[in-house]
Amino acid sequence: MTDQPDAHILNDVADALIYSDRSGTIMRWNRASAALFGFAADEALGQNVDLIIPEHLRAAHWKGFEAALASGTMKLAGKPTLTRALHKSGRRLYIEMTFALVRDAGGNVLGSVAMARDVTERVERERAAKAS
Repeated sequence: MTDQPDAHILNDVADALIYSDRSGTIMRWNRASAALFGFAADEALGQNVDLIIPEHLRAAHWKGFEAALASGTMKLAGKPTLTRALHKSGRRLYIEMTFALVRDAGGNVLGSVAMARDVTERVERERAAKAS
């Protein structure tokens, strides 16, 4: 039997990768997710994605998530979006995320995958430049 590289690839990519099922339960959390959000895999897996979504953004997130599950399409269609996220410490981050629906072989939506990167420094630099 050969070693399948899939798990290594997903765990070793530089961007945070988060897969959640249809209920929003975190089912996949790579090393970059742990580094970005501060939660080890054993702390995040099985938790709801609200773990990293600031409270004031949760209603909008769930509205978009439910709409994507119902329609089978995503409004952003893979385009990166800038949003806020929560670190385990309570610190707020600016992150750039892309989203995709995950489907089974029959085309049924199983959940959603997100790739995220920290852009806090860039956003703060841009805001400081505008203010001066």
